[in-house]
Amino acid sequence: MKVKICGITDIRTAVFAAEQGADALGFVFAESRRKIAPAAAKKIISELRADLLKVGVFVNESVENIERIASEAGLTAIQLHGDEPPEFCRKFTLPVIKAISVTTVRDLEKISSYDCEYVLLDSPAGKYRGGSGLPFDWGLLKKGKFHGKKIILAGGLHEGNIRTAICKVRPYMVDVSSGVETDGKKDLKKIRRFISAAKNPGLHMYEGEENESAKECP
Repeated sequence: MKVKICGITDIRTAVFAAEQGADALGFVFAESRRKIAPAAAKKIISELRADLLKVGVFVNESVENIERIASEAGLTAIQLHGDEPPEFCRKFTLPVIKAISVTTVRDLEKISSYDCEYVLLDSPAGKYRGGSGLPFDWGLLKKGKFHGKKIILAGGLHEGNIRTAICKVRPYMVDVSSGVETDGKKDLKKIRRFISAAKNPGLHMYEGEENESAKECP
């Protein structure tokens, strides 16, 4: 299972997450308590291995600003986490991840409209887009059609529910931010345990999950 750690703001956390096996790191350039300046992101990215996906998170930003920040910081993918229409997502040469907040099955119908390779399914927006720490109803995804998109599951994931999430949804990648934080700051121990649980879900059993997980995962 591929893992994305989002809301990176410092080199120590970024390098540690990469060493633990993270496949992607997210840098937030929208209004958020995890917002980072392009120059600071560039400094972090310069310390990371080439094959790691460096994702810039934007909300209702202009094409010009996204391209400028992507170039300055050294991003290798763009995550659009706002109300961007399908045609907006076609304006970039870098891979695009389109985030969709899931409240009902009807929200999943939007997936077919987007040409991007990746779709991130997240919980309904709170004060900021994403990072609410609350999961949505994963059962809704059983009724959805993904049209060949690579699904990234986000929203309320943490080491205690990641095994069940993977078993139920079977996404291409899982994305976590607040679920690996303590008092609003990235927690290295939580990052290590989350990545380990996601990469080796069969080795991690959590209290109350045995029966449910056994039914969901062969």
